[in-house]
Parts: sequence; structure tokens; C-alpha cells
Amino acid sequence: MLEDLIAERKRKLKKLEDNGMPPYPAKVNRTHQIADVLARFDQMADKQEAITVAGRVTACRDQGKLIFIDIRDESGKIQGILKDEKLSTFSLLHEVLDVGDFVELGGAAILTQRGERSIEASSMRIIAKSIRPLPDKWHGLADIEERLRRRYVDLIMNPETQELFRKKSRFWQAARDFMLSEGFIEVETPVLEAIPGGADAEPFRTHHNALDTDFYLRISMELHLKRLIVGGYEKIFEIGRVFRNEGIDREHLQDYSFMEFYWAYADYEMAMTLIHRLFQEIISKTLGTLKHVWQGQEIDWGGSWHRIDYYQIFKEKTGLDLSQATEDDLRDFAKTKGIETEKHPGRGRLIDVIFKKMVRPSLIQPGFLVLPPVDIEPLAKRWPNDPNRVERFQVVACGSELGKGFSELNDPVDQRSRFEEQMELRRRGDPEAQMMDDDYVEALEYGMPPTAGWGHSERLFSVLVDKPIRETTFFPLMRSRE
Repeated sequence: MLEDLIAERKRKLKKLEDNGMPPYPAKVNRTHQIADVLARFDQMADKQEAITVAGRVTACRDQGKLIFIDIRDESGKIQGILKDEKLSTFSLLHEVLDVGDFVELGGAAILTQRGERSIEASSMRIIAKSIRPLPDKWHGLADIEERLRRRYVDLIMNPETQELFRKKSRFWQAARDFMLSEGFIEVETPVLEAIPGGADAEPFRTHHNALDTDFYLRISMELHLKRLIVGGYEKIFEIGRVFRNEGIDREHLQDYSFMEFYWAYADYEMAMTLIHRLFQEIISKTLGTLKHVWQGQEIDWGGSWHRIDYYQIFKEKTGLDLSQATEDDLRDFAKTKGIETEKHPGRGRLIDVIFKKMVRPSLIQPGFLVLPPVDIEPLAKRWPNDPNRVERFQVVACGSELGKGFSELNDPVDQRSRFEEQMELRRRGDPEAQMMDDDYVEALEYGMPPTAGWGHSERLFSVLVDKPIRETTFFPLMRSRE
């Protein structure tokens, strides 16, 4: 029983204390990471260099007067050899040592008869006693729900999980380095907002005690960042968390990392050129290649990407001409395809849900989806060739939308009108429609130069590693066990 195992480990902890060996000391005398020892092993062995490593015991093979242990730190794993005649604390360690304990081991590098690179211990102490046993190494945490709930155990048992999150770190660092190299400056904007905006999503609400006021957690960074463009900055970006109170599936989380940039005196065509280079840089730095496998298909991000006209692909997949289709036409069509329409008031919402169900799954190789209807993008500038369309583009691949950018709407009169249309959708029952933001419109009235903007989330990373997005998050929100 687990309770019995825990009780036995607590007895061993008490044994350590009774013998004057603190089971949780503050100071560690490590001289090398394990990877450093392995890299210089022959040289260290020749010189009999003193080595002290520290890490978790992941295996223990007891042969009486001889104990072999595997020690792992973040950099790697090495074998430790404990001999009764060379270690004054051998008897005590023999009694109290468990797999899962953190230890500090000092000694010399030796090569065993079997050719195993090892450290023969001249000193060893437990520096953090493990009270709870690790799962069986062969079975581990087979249940994905338990792996996500107890991610710390998943990280201990599965080095590949640690590597996944190292890749994710490289993913965001590559984005940050690229933007800085292009002359953008990194900024921070509020997470708490009086009026959420910049995206079509239902927000979370919270209460600020000192101000006795309700605020929303931001669903986007957009409207505050564009206020900074009004204020005179020309190239800005932010990487941070956003929060959307929407459903959970392979592509959606409620809080996740997001990057947005805004670029004054640029349009959506210039932004597309920049994003093509940004994505190739991120993917190359994250994966070491521009190709990867997603759902059994090879995805190639190299070379140029094809452009996909929103109206053309929509008509090709559905038979509907968006230059003529009314809200009623779209609703009737959706019903014939079994698409729920009650939660999607307005022409723009219907276009979007039909697109996601019938068009998007066919978009596998990377491309730019361009010039959608104005109905689905209230913050983008109208296309001069057709004012019913907007200068927006999205990167699409792997049956998903992986970010969007556009020529930003800087006409305050048009912007107010579109916010009013969004508020009408809210009155019709759409909780994701955007709210009127009078302060933002006032900012535009002071004047914002022509500007291009862009945003993408960690969904891109989840696609690159072909995993559901919550599996690429350290600690995703989950229902309680109760």
C-alpha cells in the first residue's frame, strides 16, 4: 500500500536525523553538471580529478557490499558506485537510500569492466529525502489526465517531456530575438482591462478590491498596443498571457502565451513578408529543420507559400458566393450541413463557423489566407478594390489558423461604426462580439498612422510538435478530481 511505503520512507528520514545527517540541507557542494563530466570523462579519469555531482537517484542496484545507482540532473545521467570499504556512511546509506532521493556524490571518474562511465564515491549524502515513491518506471503515468495533473512526475519519468518544453523555450526565444533584430522594442500592456477588445472571445471577469471595480482579463493585447502607436512608437511587440473563456479542444486553452506586433507606416503586404521570415526563423530554431510531420503528413515551411483568396476557397468548398450570400442564405446552408446556428448571430459569425467546419480542414500545407469579408474582422482596414473585404491575412496550415495580421483600421468614424455593429451582435446574444471602447476611438481621433499588426499564439508550437495544445503546457487548467 502507498501509505505503508510513505510511512517506511518517513522512518528512514527519521533515521537520517537521528544520525546527524540533515535530510534537507541548504548548501550543496556540486562542482560539475553531469554533462560536463561525460564530456571530459577521459581527461578527468586520467588526472583522477575530484568531482562532485548532484541529482536524483533514478535507479538503485543493491549487491550487498556494493551499490550501483543512476543519478540524473537536468543535463544528463551517470552511474555512481558505492563501496562499503570506501564510504564511511555506506551502512547508513544502504539502509535509508531510495529511488527518488536527491543526493550529492563526490569521487573520481572510473570506467567499469563493462565500459560504463561512472563515479566511484568517496563521499555521498542525501540532500533531499523523497517521501513519496515514484511510479513504476515501466508503466509510469499511463493516464494522460494524471500526467497533466502531476506534470512534475511526468517530467521526472519522461526525459522527452523535458525536451518538449526546452523546444518551447527556444520557440519563444526565437520570436523575441527576431523581433529585436528587426528593430522592434518589447513592451508590456495591462492584463486587467476595463473593456476587453482586440479579438472575438468571451472574457473572464474579476474584481479589483482597492478600486471596487470589475475588470476583465485581456483577450488580446491589440488595443493597448495600438494606443502606443498613436503615442509615437513605430515598432513594438509584446509576448505575454491572454485569457479566453471558451471551450477546451485540441487547439484551445483558456490561458496561453501570445505574441503581437504593430508596425507603423506598414501595410498587410509588408507584414506578410516579415511573417514569412519570422515563421521560418522560429521553426528552424525550434526544430532544427523547416519540415515536420503532422498527423502522418509531411509539412514543409520552406520556400514561398501559396496565397489563398478567402472568397474563392469559400466558394470552391461550399458553393456559396460571399459577394452575394445573405445572412439567411448562410443560415439555411449551415442547417443543411448540420452546423449549429443558434449560437452564431450575424453574417460574420455564420461565415466564420462554416469556414471552420468546411474549408479550414483542407488547408494542410502553409499558405496565406487573404482578403476576408469585413463582417468577420471589425479592426482591419477595408480593401480599396472592394470595401466589403478587408486587408487581412492569416497563416493557415495543418487544418488550422496559426495567426493573423492586417492593415489596421485607423479611421475613427469607421471604427466606431463597426463597434456599434458588434454591440448589436451582443444584444442579439453573441457573448464573443466586441464591446464599444470609446477611449480607443478617442485615441484614433488624435491620429494613428497607417499600421500593420500581427498576432500568433502557442498553437503554432503545438502544431509543430503534433500534440494537443494542453499537452504542450506545463500546467493546463483542469477540473478537480472531486
